[in-house]
Amino acid sequence: MTLRKIAGLGALLSAVMPGLAMAADEVAAPVLNSGDTAWMLTATALVLFMTIPGLALFYGGMVRSKNILSVMMQCFAITGLISILWVIYGYSITFDTAGMEQGVTNFNSFIGGFGKAFLAGVTPESLTSSTALFPEAVFITFQMTFAIITPALIVGAFAERMKFSAMLIFMGVWFTLVYAPIAHMVWSGNGGLLWDWGVLDFAGGTVVHINAGIAGLVACIVLGKRKGYPSTPMAPHNLGYTLVGAAMLWIGWFGFNAGSAAAANGTAGMAMLVTQIPPAAAALGWMFAEWITHGKPSALGIASGVVAGLVAITPAAGTVGPMGSVVIGLSAGVICFFCATSLKRKLGYDDSLDAFGVHGIGGIVGAILTGVFAAPALGGFGTVTDIAAQVWIQFKGVAFTVVYTAIVTFIILKVLDAVMGLRVNEEEEAVGLDLAQHNERGYNL
Repeated sequence: MTLRKIAGLGALLSAVMPGLAMAADEVAAPVLNSGDTAWMLTATALVLFMTIPGLALFYGGMVRSKNILSVMMQCFAITGLISILWVIYGYSITFDTAGMEQGVTNFNSFIGGFGKAFLAGVTPESLTSSTALFPEAVFITFQMTFAIITPALIVGAFAERMKFSAMLIFMGVWFTLVYAPIAHMVWSGNGGLLWDWGVLDFAGGTVVHINAGIAGLVACIVLGKRKGYPSTPMAPHNLGYTLVGAAMLWIGWFGFNAGSAAAANGTAGMAMLVTQIPPAAAALGWMFAEWITHGKPSALGIASGVVAGLVAITPAAGTVGPMGSVVIGLSAGVICFFCATSLKRKLGYDDSLDAFGVHGIGGIVGAILTGVFAAPALGGFGTVTDIAAQVWIQFKGVAFTVVYTAIVTFIILKVLDAVMGLRVNEEEEAVGLDLAQHNERGYNL
């Protein structure tokens, strides 16, 4: 080849390469996926729907009539409080990955930084990543709804006796010191403590339900029993509200679980299917266990069973198959029934609306069984090849969450009790929190 030809070829390459590089950049540049975006917008609304009005009605119907507004007020106030804390610093300390490295345990393995505080740098054009191609603003809102419902679930454990002012401060501090760190350790990616352990938690069995259930158990023990419990009848005042609330939770849970696929894809479709099956199995499991034990099935029981099944499938929704989900749901229904009735009576704690018995126990059952049924050998869609090893990893994740949440929640409550007091006085409790704390009545006849 002559020098002239070589020079000509060089000139041609010089002219073409910038164009090729530009074309490669254009191909590599992430482009918003409208289908994924539409689904995530829908899923986000469904998860918020779970708290208001779903959980508000579910819990509201189970308390006495003099306390219905207090429980609903707590759900609405938590929604407002956590929404603001989330955009100020919650999103950042949960999902900021600065300083994280896979296999390296450091401070950022436990909590994120403040690089996204006040949602710095978030614009309408910001996308979540190069693989999940929908707006970061939607991801922020989707995860916000998880942060909202988790502390709201705790309300069921101490219903009818905590001061509203103490509740607000407790929830703000608990969100900061418990929810955000656990969510960061599980979901933030490589370098997160529980993520690196290999804990499977698709949609929040550990982050949401075990977290809230254990906090609820600690809270109801620290506050003490309601006046007259268990000798005084404290029957739910409107189980119609509770059934409607349970139905709303069931519907909203499709956003909770299928939305955690972060795309409109096959994983979301399977997550939707295996979200429908377990509450059905758990409802039947609870119903028949109650029928055999107490002689009659109850509406409160079947509603509680539905929620227990939804709780248990949450960590497994992205990895288990339909038949595995049947076993998970049935197990949760039966086990949660005995824990919310026999175990509670035997140990004597006053978990008013069974936040621990349903969410704590259901979350533990689901987290452990995820390690079993995520295996392809048992019809799962995960990558589990050694079931025993994965079950051990799941157990470690559960144990860590239980210990961390219990200790930090206990410290927060004891400090608040010393500073401002947690509980209303006996007269206010007798009158009811609707009047005593809010100067309103749920029913004016």
